[in-house]
Amino acid sequence: MTRDLRIHQSGLFKWITIGSLMVLAIICTLIFSEKANAHGYVEGPSSRAYLCKLGQNTNCGAIIYEPQSLEALKGFPAAGPADGQIASANGAFPLLDQQSSTRWTKVNISSGQNTFYWKLTAAHATTSWKYYITKQNWNPDAALTRDSFDLTPFCSVSHGGTRPPFNYSDTCNVPSRTGYQVILAVWEIADTPNAFYNVIDVNFGNSNDTTAPTAPSPISVSGTTSTTATLSWGASTDAYGVTQYRIYNGSTLVNSVAGSNLTYTVTGLSPSTSYSYHVVALDAAGNISPASATVIATTTAPIIDTTPPTAPSGLHVMGTPTSNSLQLMWSPSTDNIGVDSYKIYQGSALLVVVTGNQTSFNVSGLTPSTTYSFTVYALDAAGNQSAVSNSISGTTAAPPAVQAWAPNTAYAVNTLVSYNGAIYKCRQTHTSLAGWTPTAVPALWLLQP
Repeated sequence: MTRDLRIHQSGLFKWITIGSLMVLAIICTLIFSEKANAHGYVEGPSSRAYLCKLGQNTNCGAIIYEPQSLEALKGFPAAGPADGQIASANGAFPLLDQQSSTRWTKVNISSGQNTFYWKLTAAHATTSWKYYITKQNWNPDAALTRDSFDLTPFCSVSHGGTRPPFNYSDTCNVPSRTGYQVILAVWEIADTPNAFYNVIDVNFGNSNDTTAPTAPSPISVSGTTSTTATLSWGASTDAYGVTQYRIYNGSTLVNSVAGSNLTYTVTGLSPSTSYSYHVVALDAAGNISPASATVIATTTAPIIDTTPPTAPSGLHVMGTPTSNSLQLMWSPSTDNIGVDSYKIYQGSALLVVVTGNQTSFNVSGLTPSTTYSFTVYALDAAGNQSAVSNSISGTTAAPPAVQAWAPNTAYAVNTLVSYNGAIYKCRQTHTSLAGWTPTAVPALWLLQP
């Protein structure tokens, strides 16, 4: 009897343990899936964090689940991550800050024109993209600090506050270097105080590499529509690694993608038309592979679409309103072909049109303590418009308190102070000293518009 009871209790404990682990796994999945909607990372030349995700860097910690989340205050080098925490975005993923000449896998690169490919998981309104590189005589066995870098970016691309595509790239002229260097790529966001920081471990000095990659093989086409075709190819091999693939329609370059990508969807095609595609691979030294075989992609006949998408549902204000912004979110519409865009109305006025894969929008520039109403419509590529979503109202918060700046005072991040008739926001928690006025120490204070 006692033995039967022990067996029963043991089995019960086993199932409780299994059930607890399953619940824990579900919770972790939800956490990581929520963070996966976050931001973006450099996938070519592969960043330190992305190589962690791919398993080519080891002992990286939680960054393997979310290489897109290296976010810290913008304003580098005056502000941003602290020295010694540049790779981890101010300590968020501390294992990334381990630094030595042998700690990280390096991507081979040559000076001159190089394309940096970003994979975005949220297309934030963007101020600029900036790229920095370590000094030739930097110490690779010491922590990364501002003194490690040439603090004038070798490439700076203004984006004017607009939203970039989810696959974004910059072609930049990388300065001459030899040996192991680190490139710091910074994506500055327009409508938040933050930026995203990616370090890329690169190796110069393979100028003696004259061996081209092998041809991409095999190549195939799938999922053709009246205006698109998806190409796939087998990976090329190279002694130092493939950095880029170029896709051609006949002799015309269609686009290039990072060396980690083996698919590309061509858009903007004409219905009932045949196209001839091939792909070549490039390595860091600029050697070009033989062309892949040619594949013929024939688009389908044009589709006469008269069916509108379903109405967006579940429109609501997400999170806590600020004094000048409200975050809208809604459930996606469905369509027999595909949702192309959403129109967001503030009252009866069209506010903005966003892409069909975007189901949230931050409405900024609002007045404190004011109620606003919003609706959303969905559109397909044929211009069919859905019925209107539910209407919602949201009220902005009261204006934040502003205090006069004073020495010997403890300030938290985002605290607002007034000084000489202007308003400043605290960038970093600190206790002010005499002389640490907002104009004298811009690394600690951000002037507000």
